[in-house]
Order: sequence, then structure tokens, then C-alpha cells
Amino acid sequence: MKVNKIMAIKLLLSLVIIFGFTSCGKKSSSKNASTATGWKINDKKGGFQYNNKFKKQATAPGLVMVEGGTFTMGKVQDDVMHDWNNTPSQQHVQSFYMDETEVTNLMYMEYLDWLKTVFPPEEENYKNIYEGASPDTLVWRNRLGYNETMTNNYLRHPAYASYPVVGVNWIQAVEFSKWRTDRVNENTLEKEGYLKKDAKIVDVTAEKTFSTETYLNAPSKSFGGDEEIVLKGRRGSLSKPQKVAGAKGQAATTKEPKNVYAQRSSGLILPEYRLPTEAEWEYAAAADVGQREYNIYKGQKKYPWSGSYTRSGKRQVKGDQLANFKQGKGDYGGIAGWSDDGADITNVVKSYPPNDFGLYDMAGNVAEWVADVYRPIVDDEASDFNYYRGNVYTKNKIGDDGKVELVTAENIAYDTLSNGRIVARNAPGQIVQVPVDEKETYLRQNFSTADNRNYRDGDKQSTRYFDFGSSDEGSDKLTDAQRMYDSPKHNVTTDSLGNMSRKYDKSSKRTTLVNDNVRVYKGGSWRDRAYWLDPAQRRYFPQDMATDYIGFRCAMSRVGPKADKKKRPRN
Repeated sequence: MKVNKIMAIKLLLSLVIIFGFTSCGKKSSSKNASTATGWKINDKKGGFQYNNKFKKQATAPGLVMVEGGTFTMGKVQDDVMHDWNNTPSQQHVQSFYMDETEVTNLMYMEYLDWLKTVFPPEEENYKNIYEGASPDTLVWRNRLGYNETMTNNYLRHPAYASYPVVGVNWIQAVEFSKWRTDRVNENTLEKEGYLKKDAKIVDVTAEKTFSTETYLNAPSKSFGGDEEIVLKGRRGSLSKPQKVAGAKGQAATTKEPKNVYAQRSSGLILPEYRLPTEAEWEYAAAADVGQREYNIYKGQKKYPWSGSYTRSGKRQVKGDQLANFKQGKGDYGGIAGWSDDGADITNVVKSYPPNDFGLYDMAGNVAEWVADVYRPIVDDEASDFNYYRGNVYTKNKIGDDGKVELVTAENIAYDTLSNGRIVARNAPGQIVQVPVDEKETYLRQNFSTADNRNYRDGDKQSTRYFDFGSSDEGSDKLTDAQRMYDSPKHNVTTDSLGNMSRKYDKSSKRTTLVNDNVRVYKGGSWRDRAYWLDPAQRRYFPQDMATDYIGFRCAMSRVGPKADKKKRPRN
């Protein structure tokens, strides 16, 4: 009996110890307590604020998710041109979001209307902003063709509202993406109560604009520092304002935390809209996700759809063209009455079936700008993960007062393009950007300079004529033999009176047009034959020039997990 009592006491003590550890474990896993310190998170009295209820990134307007993975980049099915610029390489792309369709005339017109309202062209300080963002409608003209209908109507007439915008150069596409980022985040913060309702329409002026990066780095300076617009109280998805009982006979008042703004930790602010990288665009266009055989990628798709033909094989629509492209010489759509593709120039977006990612017109209609600087070779030895050539790293400029310096009407940065057009590269209310310096690059292994566009291919160290011991190592004055890509170096400037100064490079020794300012564009267009519909095909064009067959669509990086799949149960 005595032995049984001792055993019972030991068992009871064991249960108490186990229960105690379990209780401690439950307390430490509480979402409102730190697992590092035990301190409260999101305490109403103040302290560390964090969105511990965040589930997943919201899908921004116009986008669809593209789940990342591996694919063979640059694998063209036909190479009759023998360009030698498509070497197959295995690449991995992270999950991202991409526009369901190309950016349309209506979407771009909304951008132009905002610019014209906020930065009136009749004011001297802003006279070049609207004009610099406007598409070049003269791209439709042809010396031996009558295209004035498109020249006068294509951009603005309602009949073309849902057609892809053209006449936009690469620089303009990038600036549109920045504008779109700010407008979407501005709208989100207004809905969540961080910004005054309808301020984006009623109160916005050149001196009071919203910039995502400005809000994150110096929220009190957003909208020109107007506290009536940029609200200090934290409302919305993180925690609700607490009601405090008033004196006897008085209604309860709402007390909100002071000096708290939305930050990245709130989970509300989306990553930036941007142009997709070449790897992302090609991966999304090929859509190998729909071409599995015994769970192994075929990697042999010639078009964004299945099969080796441009016509549909489905019974109900058998024989219909699956894209808008040039059928043959003098044939842009087919015979009247039973047209092959239903279009002669561009066509309404979503006129043809989407690919397996749900993306429309990844072949035909218009070719599309991507972010990359063009080089004949994709350097998979340097990178096989999120490949991209074009990184130019910058940082926020800090003023003498130790705070970020904002762009004002007096220090807007303008560029003069090769055709003399002046475009704005920033706008009032944004943070001034400067290249990263030695403080960011010293003793780093992953990057050593701000400008990495010609890394391992085009910089001085890339050519066999480079002398590492010469005194000219740090100089930009290179001979033609030292320059791997000896493209012409034109210099076009505009003086304070608006007069253009054109200095063209007339050297007869130039052998290429490739430089750090030419960008890749992908996909076939209404002007192209079926050969160019292959997602792996690649071409390049100067970033400051536009055509009637190149448009663009935006992309956005995905934060968090690769996909929204449910977690597998542990064994």
C-alpha cells in the first residue's frame, strides 16, 4: 500500500509539472505577447505596434497572381533570324503579380488627367510634366500610308478606350508605374482611415501630393505636411479606437492613439507597381504551369497556348486565330466578312483567350516593354534566381537637418530625350534620390557600385583591352578598342530658352547600337509575323523612343509565401 501511495504522489507531481509547462507554452505563444521578451504587442497604452493578424498580400487592382517556379529561359522553337541572342538557361522566378491585360488608353488617360489637374501645364514650373508624359501620337504616321485617323483619335477617342496604349517609351512606362503605386496606396490608406476621405480628389495640389515612400519615411511631410489630411490616429485594420466613458450625462468619446501612422509593419502598403523583368515576362507568357506530363515540365511551348498552331482546335471556335498578328504580306487581319483575327491594327484587350495563368494578349496585339537593359547574353553563371540586368541602386537624400529632402517645384529633375522631348523624372512631394556610395558598398560581396547595368558585360573590366594597372582605370574616357559596346554617343540638350542643341556622334567606327539605354521588349505585335509570338523571342529598342506597336503592362512583387496553398500536416 505504501508503495502505491508513493507512486500515486509521483504521478500527480508529474502531471502538475507537465501542466505547468503547457500553460507556459500557451502564454508564450499568445499573439499579443512577444516570444522574445514577453512584452505586450499592440498595447493600447503604446509600445510596439505590429499587424499580427496579417494573412496574405491583397491582390492590387488589375493584377493576377503568377506562381513562381523554374523554367528554361531563352528556348526558342525557331531561329530563322540567327540572332544568337537566345541561349537556353535554367532560371527560377519568384511568385509575382502581373496585369491581366496591357495598359489601356483609358488607364493612361486617367494618369494624364491627374497630371494636368495637379501640375497645370500653363504654370512655368510644371509646363513640361504633362507634355513629357503624353504618348507620341505621331508614331502612327507613314510616308506612304494614310493613318491620320489613328494619329488624331487612337489615344483619346472612346472607341479606342479599351485598346492598349502605344506611343509610350520605356521611361514614360516606368513613370506611369510609379504614379500608379502612389494612387493605389493612397486609396488604401484612405479606406483604412489614415488619410482624410476624398482628399485625393478635393485637396490634392502640386504642393500637396501623396508619395508612398515619403509617407513611409516622413509621414508628417505627406500632402505638404497638412495634418488635416494625414491623420495621426491609427484606425482601420490594426485596432479599433477605444471608447472612453464621459462624465455623467455626457456621451462617450473616442480616444485614439496619437502620432501613429501606417508603416510597412501594418501590412497595408503594397509593393510598387513596376515593369516586369524579362525573366518574369517570359515565364508568365509561356505559362508552363498548364503543360505538365507526369509532373514534369515539357518546356517545349512555341506559343502562350498549347500546340504548334495559331488557330484554335476547340470544336466551337475551331479555326479562330488565338492572337492578333500579321498573317502575311499585306494581310493584317484576313478577308472582310470572315476575318481571321478580327483586327487590322490593335484590338480590344481580352479579345482572345487567356493563357494558363489567366493573362491576356501575351502574344500579339502589342509587343511589351520589360525592365531589362538589353545584352545578347543572359548571364546565368552570375545569377539564375530572379534574373534582371538593370539595377541602379539609389538612396534617400538626407538634408542638413538630418531629415529626408523632398522634391519641390524648384528642383524637379528633367531629362532631355534624343528627340528633344523633356520628361520629368520626379515630382514635388517625392523624396530626392541619390546614388548609393561607399557607405553602402564598402566590404560588400553582393554589389560594389550603384550602377550595375553593364556588370560582367560592357564595363571596362569586361574587355580584354582593359589594363588593370593603368592610370586611366578610374576614367570614363575610353578608346573605341577599350569599349566593348561602341555604340554612338549622341548628346542632345535643351537650354533655358527651350532651344535644342544636337551633337551627333558621326564616327564611322561604331559597330553596334547596344548600350546601357536600350531596353528589351517581348512578344509579337499586330505588325509582326507569327515568328515573334514565341515567348522566348527578344528584341531591343532605345528607352527614350516609342512606336505604334510597343505597349506595356505592370507587375508587382509578391511578399510572403510562394503560393496560398494550405500547409501540409506534419507526420
